[in-house]
Amino acid sequence: MKKSAFRPHERGHPTQLPKEYVDWITQPITRFLRTEAAAGAILLFFTLVALALSNSPWAETFLSFWDVPIGISIGSVAFTRSLQAWINDALMTLFFFLVALELKREIVLGELNTPRLAMLSISGALGGMLVPALIYLAFQLGQPGQEGWGIVMATDTAFVIACLILLGPRVPKSLRVFMLSLAIIDDIGAIVVVAVGYGENINFYYVGLAVIGFITVKAMTLLGVRSIALYSLIGGLIWLAVDMSGVHPTVTGVILGLMTPTGRWINEKRLLTIMECVVPPSLPKQHGVKNLDRQVLKTAEAAAREALSPLERLEMLLHPWVGFVIMPLFAFANAGVSFSFSESSGSLYMAIFFGLVIGKPIGILLFCRLAILMKLAVRPPDLPWLYLVAGGMLAGIGFTMSLFIAHLALTPALAGVAKLGILSASLVSALTGIILLSVLLRRDALRMKEKA
Repeated sequence: MKKSAFRPHERGHPTQLPKEYVDWITQPITRFLRTEAAAGAILLFFTLVALALSNSPWAETFLSFWDVPIGISIGSVAFTRSLQAWINDALMTLFFFLVALELKREIVLGELNTPRLAMLSISGALGGMLVPALIYLAFQLGQPGQEGWGIVMATDTAFVIACLILLGPRVPKSLRVFMLSLAIIDDIGAIVVVAVGYGENINFYYVGLAVIGFITVKAMTLLGVRSIALYSLIGGLIWLAVDMSGVHPTVTGVILGLMTPTGRWINEKRLLTIMECVVPPSLPKQHGVKNLDRQVLKTAEAAAREALSPLERLEMLLHPWVGFVIMPLFAFANAGVSFSFSESSGSLYMAIFFGLVIGKPIGILLFCRLAILMKLAVRPPDLPWLYLVAGGMLAGIGFTMSLFIAHLALTPALAGVAKLGILSASLVSALTGIILLSVLLRRDALRMKEKA
């Protein structure tokens, strides 16, 4: 009997999608990109490339490329900004939108839903913002870099999670949750600092237009509008209004993220009922899919999509774009700095370095301890204090938000020194945190072995 030719679309389990030859290439890549460490690895790669180019013979060309103006002009009205500004103001709005989505998910559905556990992360985040800022001001009060106090307040979520993943599954889940929550709250705090501390003169006419836009979004959700395209259009108009109001436009992403609904339109029971209507038990097998009602298929498609909440759908949609496009592009545009070891002895460099490397762990531990003593928070039993020390060290990786605030708060000359301080502090924080965690994990593994 002659064997039939191999057809890839016939392979695989009947309940799975058909397989094609290209899947042999794309599936391993997709699996890699789905890992949380991948975003940190790609972010690190573009950071190193930016540093290499900014210290090469092509440095001037590379750095001036980001100053190219892009925009539109209609008569006397011009709406232009540099390529770097578009990345920092427009694309980073999506980053902050995703951060706000993650925070709301943690508050409504995640670990922050338990008040006393949430207070541990919130207290740590507050200490991790306040103490580094005070250390910074101790060095810079009355100095030209005084306005950059917000630089040392944030924690880079992608790099912190990547460091934890490098150490494998032995890292306690409670530490992962604590660090993720703390980093998200830190970022939200830094965004508030950007809005309040680094905005321009406020134009209340455009603030009013932005408020009307937010009210419109809320009304659309109450009416049951589910079109992402329509929400994106309204969101874009709100962004323009906020930008023209003098408030930093990235605040738009935070507010819209926190407004995103967490409820599902279709529950699981209704989804199963709809799916049973696609191929009813009474339909003869020989009829096949050809005789299925197109409208039934469309209903099933919509039901499968709407079984996820808008927050979950948007997180799934944005994660790859933010992790693998926006953040690497931001790093590529902002991490370029020419190394000058003479600048590393200046007070601005020292303010940033000590603020992140020393201030972060001290602030986090101090405020966590106070919250527990005051019975406002509780520490999970599988999260010893030494693990919190290691987590506090990793929190000194300020990278993304620190660079963002340095660009807003300082002059170009001071921003170069600040970038050097941020990169140095982030590297030291990452290394010390990883080393301490490795020692603690190895010690605990040996203890478990001895007990066994």
